[in-house]
Amino acid sequence: MNSSVMNTYNRYPITFKKGQGSWLTCGDGKKFLDFSSGIAVNILGHNHPEINKVFSEQAEKIWHVSNLYTIPEQEMLAKKLCELSFAERVFFCNSGAEAVEGAIKVARKYHYSNGDLEKNKIITFSNSFHGRTLATLAAASNPLHTDGFSPIPEGFLNIPLDKDSIEKSISDNTAAILVEPVQGEGGINPVSKELLIFIRKLCDANNILMVLDQVQCGMGRTGKLFSHEWSGIEPDIVTLAKGLGSGFPIGATLSSEKAAKGMNQGSHGSTFGGNPVGCSIALKVLDLIEKENILLNVNNLSKLLFSGLEELIEKHNDKISGVRGRGFMIGLECKIKNSIITDQALKEGLLLVNASNNIIRFLPPLNINEDEVLEALKKIDEALSNLDI
Repeated sequence: MNSSVMNTYNRYPITFKKGQGSWLTCGDGKKFLDFSSGIAVNILGHNHPEINKVFSEQAEKIWHVSNLYTIPEQEMLAKKLCELSFAERVFFCNSGAEAVEGAIKVARKYHYSNGDLEKNKIITFSNSFHGRTLATLAAASNPLHTDGFSPIPEGFLNIPLDKDSIEKSISDNTAAILVEPVQGEGGINPVSKELLIFIRKLCDANNILMVLDQVQCGMGRTGKLFSHEWSGIEPDIVTLAKGLGSGFPIGATLSSEKAAKGMNQGSHGSTFGGNPVGCSIALKVLDLIEKENILLNVNNLSKLLFSGLEELIEKHNDKISGVRGRGFMIGLECKIKNSIITDQALKEGLLLVNASNNIIRFLPPLNINEDEVLEALKKIDEALSNLDI
């Protein structure tokens, strides 16, 4: 097809016409079980009737006024997120990369407001991913993503994710440590409870802010609303997006009062951030997570998915070798090229997502049922069995 769209994606030649729950339907009527969720976005599946209702009702009232005016829906969402978390302040934007950009600015402005003008370096980690803006690309420091975009912004130190490397990298200029509690694009790498506690203590001892990028691993995907809850720590800043709108673009930078002290009027902004439609939908998403017992569903059915994948590893040990992750953020380790398996799974009617380090991501809607988990296991089994390797 001769497309006028910029050629930045290697798209599958498939067009979906309808989505319902955990399923997508092509124009020819073929159905696909969606275990990609738009890359961890559609946490409540497709076409959730209550989300559609809120969208329609708010759209008939008002879509956009800008942040020159008070937006009641934004105020309500900020209050709700603060009630559910450590946070006391929230900045709204439209995507995960914007949320991380906001977190970087909040961290640096905090130290600037304290008179620590040289305390502006941010420690990040190998295999991380924080977005596609220049600053977030610099944070992850992945040559596959940064090549051709020089000069890349300075001020980031990308190191291995281990205690010794972190401790040795701390200096008087360190402003923040930015980490994903579960690395997503990097291959589903959960950070241990012990390491997160270690980072928290190190930050406290050195006047450093702890920033957790939960764009992919937040909003219930690991079985807790915020993935850091598994470790019992409280961060200074958290970034959210993806599942926050369950398909509608919205992002958020959550911060403690202390960390946000430098963010005064004019220090940051977003034309579309916190618009009435996005905030109304996010409020309903949070309501449904509680009302539909989504976290319980994740914790119960993820055990079934993990155990099923472990059985498939024994059966297909020439093609797959391990499984890791938490909740419904699961990585399957491959012995053959991951795309060979996901391409075959597509033929069987199962949508999966590749990640770095030859990993396949399983990122289903958080409200899937037991039958759909079993169907996904059946389809990946068929895909592996039908591969002529």
